[in-house]
Amino acid sequence: MRAEIIRDPVSEFSQGTNRSVLPLYMFLKEAFLNMSFRVCPMKYKLFFIIGLFLASAFFPPFQALAQKEAASPALSISRGLIIKEAVMCEGIKDYRPQCQAIVFSVEIGQVSCFTSFDSVPEKMFIYHNWFHRDKLSTRIRLILQPPRWSTFSSIQLRETDKGPWRVEITDSEGNVLRILRFSITD
Repeated sequence: MRAEIIRDPVSEFSQGTNRSVLPLYMFLKEAFLNMSFRVCPMKYKLFFIIGLFLASAFFPPFQALAQKEAASPALSISRGLIIKEAVMCEGIKDYRPQCQAIVFSVEIGQVSCFTSFDSVPEKMFIYHNWFHRDKLSTRIRLILQPPRWSTFSSIQLRETDKGPWRVEITDSEGNVLRILRFSITD
C-alpha cells in the first residue's frame, strides 16, 4: 500500500493575506465533491469545468495578485504618499513629460521617467530603480517636498541598451509604489 501526500489548497489559501477567493474555492470544491457524475447531465459538467477554468483565470495565486496590485496603474499609497502620474517619456519640457511611450528608439539619446505626486505629507525621498534585462542598471534618489511635487530621472541611451527595461519607483523603505515597463529598439 502506497501512501500519497495530498496538498490541501484551502490551507494554502488561508496562508495568504487576501482571503476573498476562499469562499468561492470552498463552494466549488464542495459542489465538485458532491456532484454525482453518473446522475449529472453532460451540459452541467461542462458548465462546471468552464466555471472552474474562469475562476482560476480571474483569481490567480496571491503572490501574483500582490505583484499585479503593486504594478497597477491605480494610485499607490505609502505613508500618505499618493502617485498622481508616472510615465516614461522622451524628455521633460516646462515640468511636463513630452512624447510618452513604451517603446523608444535608441537614436533619441535619452529616456526619462516622470513621476508626479498629488499628496506629499512631509519632505521625503523616493527612488527610481532602472533595470535592464532584470539587472539593476542605476538607482536614482529623488527628493519630494509637500504639499505636491513632480520629479523625474533620465538615462542616456547607448547601442548596448536595446531590449526590455523597467523602472521601479520605491519609497525610502523599499516599498514598490509603481513599476513602469518599456523597451529600447533600433
